[in-house]
Amino acid sequence: MKTAIVTSKSSLNHNTGSGHPESISRVTSIIQKLKKNKKLIWKTPTDYDKDIIKKTHSSSYIDNVENAFPKEGLVFLDGDTVVSPGSKDATFDAVGSIITAIDGIENKEYDAAHCVTRPPGHHAEKSKAMGFCVINNIGVAANYLISKYKYKRVAVIDWDCHFGNGSYDILKSNENVFFSSLHQYPYYPGGGTENQKGDHNNALNIPLPAGTSSREYFDAYEHMLKRLKDFKPEFILMSAGFDAHKDDPLCQLNLESKDYYEITRRALKTTKEFCNGKVVSILEGGYDLNALAESANEHVNALLEFN
Repeated sequence: MKTAIVTSKSSLNHNTGSGHPESISRVTSIIQKLKKNKKLIWKTPTDYDKDIIKKTHSSSYIDNVENAFPKEGLVFLDGDTVVSPGSKDATFDAVGSIITAIDGIENKEYDAAHCVTRPPGHHAEKSKAMGFCVINNIGVAANYLISKYKYKRVAVIDWDCHFGNGSYDILKSNENVFFSSLHQYPYYPGGGTENQKGDHNNALNIPLPAGTSSREYFDAYEHMLKRLKDFKPEFILMSAGFDAHKDDPLCQLNLESKDYYEITRRALKTTKEFCNGKVVSILEGGYDLNALAESANEHVNALLEFN
C-alpha cells in the first residue's frame, strides 16, 4: 500500500528534561531508520480547527493545558508528564499529524499512514494529563472520523505495553468505536481488566502477565482479532507503542522487533474485506532506541507490503 509518514520538527522541541525516558531521540531514531526506505511518502501536519479537540477533551481541560506551557523552564502536569516552551507546538502538531494522516487517506493520496510524533497520547483522559501524555491523539482521531467523515465503525487497537486508560475513558461510551488494549497487568497505570467492557460491550481489554512470550502474546492477540472481525471496522486506528519489546526498560513483555510486522499484518488481513487497509497509527511508547526504531520499521513495512 502507498504509505505516508507524518511527522513534524516541533516534536524535537518538546523537551522533557535530562534523563526522562520520553525523549527527543525517540523520534529521531525512528526517522533515521525510516528515511532509508524510498517507498515512503513524507508529510507534515497541516492547520486544523482546534475545536476538534473539544469533542474529546473538556473545554476547561484544553484551557488549562493551553495555559500550562511555560515561557521558560519545565512544568510538570503530573509526576511523569513534563512540558517545556516547545511542547505547545509539538502537542498540537501531534494532533494535526493524525488529522492530516486521515485526510490524506480520505483524499486518496495514500492508503495508510504512521505518525511519528510526540508527546504520546493514550494515557490522557478527558480532563487529565498523565503518563507522558497531554492530548489523546487517538481519541481525537476516532471522533474526527465519525464527525467529519461519518464513519459508523471505527476500531482502535492499542498494543502499547501499558493500558490505554485515557483512550478507554474517552471512547468507552461511543457505540461507533471498538477499543481493544493488550497490555502488561498489573502495571502502570492500573486498570485494563477484562471486566472493563465499555458501556456498549464495545471494549476488549487483554491483561498479560510480565514475562509473556511472543507465542503467548499472539495466542491472546487472536482473541482480539476475532472481536475485530465481528465488529467489521471501516477504519482502523492503532496506538503504536513499541515498549512490549523484550529490550524495553519500562516493560517486562518479550516481543521481538519482527513481531510488530506480524501484529500489523494480521490486523490488516483480518479486516481487509471491511476497510481494505485504511489504517492510521501513531507513536505511543517505546524507550529502547534500537528496539524502537527496528520495531517501527517492521510495522511500517507491514503497511507498505499489504495488498
